[in-house]
Amino acid sequence: MSTEAKSGLQALLTPEESVLVLIDHQPFQFANLNSHEPSMVVNNVVGLAKSAKVFNVPTILTTVLEERGGYLIQALQDVFPEQKPINRTLVNTWQDPNVVDVVKATRRKKLIIAGLWTEVCVAMPAIQAAGEGFEVFVVTDASGGASAETHDMAVRRMVQAGVVPITWLAVASEWQRDWAREETVPGLTEVLTQHGGATGVAFAWETQLLGGRAGSGA
Repeated sequence: MSTEAKSGLQALLTPEESVLVLIDHQPFQFANLNSHEPSMVVNNVVGLAKSAKVFNVPTILTTVLEERGGYLIQALQDVFPEQKPINRTLVNTWQDPNVVDVVKATRRKKLIIAGLWTEVCVAMPAIQAAGEGFEVFVVTDASGGASAETHDMAVRRMVQAGVVPITWLAVASEWQRDWAREETVPGLTEVLTQHGGATGVAFAWETQLLGGRAGSGA
């Protein structure tokens, strides 16, 4: 189990310490996704991926048997158009050296995982990596299972193994941490506008109101 701190400031995520692995967001996996509304998982994982790009967090894309299960969903692939997902035969991503070697090469110990399904392709690598000294975070709302029960049981099992459950907006917020980090504010604002639900709607409204004031000379 990871010996990293589970409380205090050092337990929070920073872009400099993070590495993101996105596992099997493919059509076949979405076909039996019943724990969440599929469109919500798509929205959240794409928002997470875009946030990682804003903060320059290394991101590894993976698929399993893509010749049968389908390619990575296009909205996610479009975030990293130059990256070919690592296609596996192993169910457990963390048993594939092609993935693990890339993660280890980043020399980062805060491993963030999201994928389909939670009870299989997320839980297996999360539990194994936690046992190998990584501080593992699973983004629960960018993941999903075959049922609400399987997703919930997987999260409970991972927590027992020392894995930290988190949501994608929490990840992005911890990466930003300070609005004085001005270089990432425009990019994060764009991500929130596109994927932040009512936050994006409210921001567009605020922009409209500020634009109206500017036009009126107020």
